[in-house]
Amino acid sequence: MIAAQKLCQSHILSEKELGVNILGQLGIPQRTFPEECLYILLQLLNTETNSQILSSIGIALGHLKDPRTVKLLVKFKNHPHEDVRYGVVSGISGHETPLAIDALVELTADNDADVRNWATFGLGTLIDTDTTRIREALWQRLIEEDIDTNENYEIYGEALVGLARRKDQRIIPILRKELESDQVSVLAVEAAAEIGDIRLYPALMLLKEWWSLNQDALSEAIKSCQRISL
Repeated sequence: MIAAQKLCQSHILSEKELGVNILGQLGIPQRTFPEECLYILLQLLNTETNSQILSSIGIALGHLKDPRTVKLLVKFKNHPHEDVRYGVVSGISGHETPLAIDALVELTADNDADVRNWATFGLGTLIDTDTTRIREALWQRLIEEDIDTNENYEIYGEALVGLARRKDQRIIPILRKELESDQVSVLAVEAAAEIGDIRLYPALMLLKEWWSLNQDALSEAIKSCQRISL
């Protein structure tokens, strides 16, 4: 830890970033010196101006999973550099406090696709909180993303899964349409497994005849949707 702390004080960007990364993952899976690592990273967060390092700090704090970091990280949610906003998303995802959720909701509409993607994933999958505001943020990603690009389709898919986990019935016709199409994503099948609706069962059984992307996910979706009818 001492060596990592010294690296964080370096004037060389690559050395400082290495120090931050070490502190974020020191001892994983059994954390060592978590309080000390947290203290050093938060001190650096208060003084750092380089966007690359700020992003790395956010990611490192995400590994620490300490709720005390949320209040300090959300101050950077409107930072002009997308890498910093990405770091914020990484740092606050998984926390179910109103402050973290409000920031994630805002960042699901970010101009940068990577930020939107991970914020949508964080909001939809990494927490269990279910509110109207969360559902509407996910719904906006579902209807606004341009699914003709792989990057934006992933955001759409993460929103689909997030709404499915919350049993939002609005997605049933959308999900069924995709399951009946000739291009079906793993995320759509995962969403079917999450929502477990009998209306999706016929499409899933037809999908079984040709779809080969992830047979385990498809089997789980079929079982989930079949159970509802028993």
